[in-house]
Amino acid sequence: MVTVVLIGALGVAVALACAGGVAAWRARASADDRVAEAVASLAAGMHETMRDLAGALEGAQTTSRRRDAGLPELASSLELDEVTERTLEQAAGIPGVDAVLVDTAGPEGTRLMRTIGMLDEEAARTAVPVPDNDNIRAVEVTFHYRIDDVENASPVVRSGVVVPLRADGLPIGSLAAFTRTTAGRLADVELDELERLAQRAGPAFENARRYTEARSLADIDALTTVHNRRYFHETLAREVARAHRHHRLLSLIVLDLDNFKAINDKIGHLAGDGVLTEIAERTLSVVRSADITCRVGGDEFAVILPEAGADDASLLAGRIARAIAGRPIPGVGILTVSAGVAEVRAGDTPADLFQRADEALYRAKGSGKGRTVADGDAG
Repeated sequence: MVTVVLIGALGVAVALACAGGVAAWRARASADDRVAEAVASLAAGMHETMRDLAGALEGAQTTSRRRDAGLPELASSLELDEVTERTLEQAAGIPGVDAVLVDTAGPEGTRLMRTIGMLDEEAARTAVPVPDNDNIRAVEVTFHYRIDDVENASPVVRSGVVVPLRADGLPIGSLAAFTRTTAGRLADVELDELERLAQRAGPAFENARRYTEARSLADIDALTTVHNRRYFHETLAREVARAHRHHRLLSLIVLDLDNFKAINDKIGHLAGDGVLTEIAERTLSVVRSADITCRVGGDEFAVILPEAGADDASLLAGRIARAIAGRPIPGVGILTVSAGVAEVRAGDTPADLFQRADEALYRAKGSGKGRTVADGDAG
């Protein structure tokens, strides 16, 4: 009964999270933060509910403590990486298992394949699909090698068992366990334990996948599809803390379209939205894959540059400016941007770094626009 309540509560909560994510995608920029706050609040509530229900479920178990070890942890997490790591660890803890492979549905149509005890290349060679058949409990496989000198001590995979991962009655992937010994197949008791783990892991993977997709939508600016203001402040705080902890470089660019109010007055706000979308696309075309581009205000954008100093940030700001001004925008013509650059200093808070970059931006605009000013420049 408790298990049913747990799964039902989780299904309802995740459905609401998805609805919140879709609303965030369709909402305009002014609604992004409200939706994001709702998703964050819902996530916190889900975590608390899962902990409470998982605790009740743990207390209700009366048999096979080792068999059910890890159930509360799997059920209570909505983080996909966390669910994956715990599933791998629990499967690897089954007696006789030397390597584990998880292959399941990831966010937005991707595939998630993770291993423990084997390299990705070996996983690709040994992966065995499970036929789409509800009656199949598991697929057992034995590996035979042509070379006779593959001995007991050899690290090659000898045999394995693959069990399906299902959620809401539908297949979403598989969980495979392998042994490197010649002692034979996994015993029935180990197979039973792997199957029970897969039954718990399937819904946990699906819930985490849906939550990841919903959270991703809540992090995106609905107009330009770059990250939104809330995500910017969260990420800047995380990167500043990381830079201080590991003594790494970190820089920030804040840029603003010149004379955008006049553009809106000339072509209207709807067409002005199209201009902002084009600016975002041109910015994304020149930033590094490690850089984080965000819309932080009406026509104000920011780029967080991990592992980059102020000189590199100034060079990137120049590339962005040239990409934007390099060709006219229909109905508007050539546009320019002003940019401010700042590099993190010892003792900086995220607000300190942002304020210095923003002040540099306003010096750039005050000194003629269409230029980049770095923090510390005379202006």
